[in-house]
Amino acid sequence: MSRTEVLDREVGRALSALSATAKRGLGDLALAELVVIRASQLNHCAFCLDMHLGIAREHGVSEKQLDLLAAWEEAEGVYDERERAALALTEAVTVLTEGFVPDEVYATAAEHFDDGQLAHLIGLVVAINNWNRVMVARRIPPGGYRP
Repeated sequence: MSRTEVLDREVGRALSALSATAKRGLGDLALAELVVIRASQLNHCAFCLDMHLGIAREHGVSEKQLDLLAAWEEAEGVYDERERAALALTEAVTVLTEGFVPDEVYATAAEHFDDGQLAHLIGLVVAINNWNRVMVARRIPPGGYRP
């Protein structure tokens, strides 16, 4: 099943375009995959986890980073400061526990990403959250992704 068969083709194309544009603008495909995997973990999206774990490996993300991603805050020395800032922002945007992204989380991310990269990072988090919600709501099982 292709991603666009899950939705109206135009909606699927729009979500795919947002995802691709955000990844390109971020400029770090390995980091982009860590971000989308972390959001997918939080959203319990098995389809997206299955898909993006494979893509992450293709982009050279280490098995150690993938294995410890759910506990990244405690995994000292596994993620650099830029990755940690991106993951913290990913969680804040995905969960919105307080109804907003905490100032300190945003400020830390802004120290590691320029304005354009930060906009693309947030766009990527928004895009994967959209995909997660579609796939979970439609109950799309893992294993159907075809590159």
